[in-house]
Amino acid sequence: MSDTFRKFGIGLAAAVLALSTGIAGLKAAEQPSASDILKALKPKALTRSLSGPPPAAPRGLSAEDQRFLDGLRTKRTRSLSAGERERVATIAKEKPSIDLEINFDYNSATISRKVLSSVTELGKALSSPELKGGVFLVAGHTDAKGGDEYNQALSERRAEAIKQYLIAKFHLSAENLVAVGYGKTQLKNPNDPSAEENRRVQVVNMESSKEARN
Repeated sequence: MSDTFRKFGIGLAAAVLALSTGIAGLKAAEQPSASDILKALKPKALTRSLSGPPPAAPRGLSAEDQRFLDGLRTKRTRSLSAGERERVATIAKEKPSIDLEINFDYNSATISRKVLSSVTELGKALSSPELKGGVFLVAGHTDAKGGDEYNQALSERRAEAIKQYLIAKFHLSAENLVAVGYGKTQLKNPNDPSAEENRRVQVVNMESSKEARN
């Protein structure tokens, strides 16, 4: 082999290695850090406009919604009725939230090593001084593969698995984590019902730091 071909081969190998390393780094960067999660879940700060009226303060929970949420925090059974799930979703709609792509193995609610880092970053954020003591919704979602009942039960088990991990490893209060499964009823990408991004865990700050109660 001539020196020219040898140098070309070495250069090509280096380019492929650099490309693959860059792609791996990009994928790693896509996973939110504890800081990213904290930033997403903190109540948004109000900014005053110089020309317009002052912005409205973030709306807190009504007394009725607060009683409902408190009831869920002490609920002993894991499964909620369809009406309860819908009401939780309505309350959570305007709250600070983040979607985490925590993919489980097929037909499994066991947290695997490949997603452990994502769950750990979530735990760091929720146990931080800024968020500790708040009430958080841990909502499990599946893609559209399989039947409704199967996906509903699977999403509940997965949300509960995340909750129990956060309790065990980060000593968060069980009553401050409301685990809810939504099955395949809230697809993030309805244009591709089988897409990976539909298999996710959504975390919502249900009460701002001023509202949070132990």
